[in-house]
Amino acid sequence: MTRYAHIQAWLDDVDADLKALRQDIHAHPELGFEEQRTAALVAHLLTEWGYEVHSGIGRTGVVGVLRNGASNRTLGLRADMDALPIVENTGLTYSSCHAGRMHACGHDGHTVMLLGAARYLAATRNFQGTLNLIFQPAEEGQGGAEAMLEDGLLERFPCEALFGMHNMPGLEAGHLCFHAGPLMASQDLLEVVIEGVGGHGSMPHLSVDPLVAASSTVMALQTVVGRNVDPQQAAVVTVGALQAGEAANVIPQRALLRLSLRALDAQVREQVLERVKGIIYRQAESLGCRASIEHRPAYPVLINSPAETAFARHIGIELAGADQVFEAPTVMGSEDFAWMLQRCPGSYLFIGNGTGAGRPMVHNPGYDFNDEILVRGAAYWAALTETWFQDSAAPSQASATAA
Repeated sequence: MTRYAHIQAWLDDVDADLKALRQDIHAHPELGFEEQRTAALVAHLLTEWGYEVHSGIGRTGVVGVLRNGASNRTLGLRADMDALPIVENTGLTYSSCHAGRMHACGHDGHTVMLLGAARYLAATRNFQGTLNLIFQPAEEGQGGAEAMLEDGLLERFPCEALFGMHNMPGLEAGHLCFHAGPLMASQDLLEVVIEGVGGHGSMPHLSVDPLVAASSTVMALQTVVGRNVDPQQAAVVTVGALQAGEAANVIPQRALLRLSLRALDAQVREQVLERVKGIIYRQAESLGCRASIEHRPAYPVLINSPAETAFARHIGIELAGADQVFEAPTVMGSEDFAWMLQRCPGSYLFIGNGTGAGRPMVHNPGYDFNDEILVRGAAYWAALTETWFQDSAAPSQASATAA
């Protein structure tokens, strides 16, 4: 029997409820800042279980607060709620009811894992302190974390530390991965307009072709990482869209490029951004065009603080066993929990969603969250909470502040 066998046993008894809840949320996906049904469901359940519930934080975010005892210790756990604009192709009985919307990243599962822990913790109250459960909207590129922070999330609900979790296809179901320091990349989004002079396709000498300039720019950008960034550092430059013209015999007036830039180091991030902008401006100018750039810094680097990550890993080993706990590789994807970790120490971990052809990567039309890991994820959150408030292994308030 493990230290947390009582948690596992309690959650095993409500496993069917968790699965039904997850499948219900899956069938009713909502895009970022549109999570009205999901948020209302979360708020209803938390209220039913005895939480103090605050809705409308960051537009559609929900925070459930559970206080127990006289301790002044605090903790925050976060789950995301939004879906993606993807047409589902799973064939499941609980497939999306809304065409063009799908829970293709597992946020339905993330929400239910935290709700499972919420139900257990409210029923048992085996802790002393204040627990803040954060259900965040709009993680998929729309700035939900920033919106909650701007709405005073951490001022209204102070947390000594914050923890988040994401499922990971390709990792054995229920296995847990941790990594101190930079874990996920920053992301900068650029929208580039290259302006030329449109004209008839038969008379190119009377035009200035922005499509040629855009094409040349795309190729030149491929040198940024390979010939500017230290080979021991990581960065990615992606041109995800090139749009220009509609007819075969017309030279367009302008071309549009959309780029994403990623890095695991703040200095590399600035270096890549500077080099990309320089290439865009000069490449366009060299071909007689003019470029304008709209830059949106989407995410900072997600950095896990050492003390909180060591604590989170300790909980994983105690719960699942050392043979199911691993070092997470750094990931060039981005995650807006990074904004929260800039303001508060904490850690972000991965839980395995399963392997094989039936477990495609997230953002795939055939993806589905693995219901068999709901209890493991909920038990992890419950174990972390109980131990945070009871155990000397948890980082103290002083050390958390110093971190």
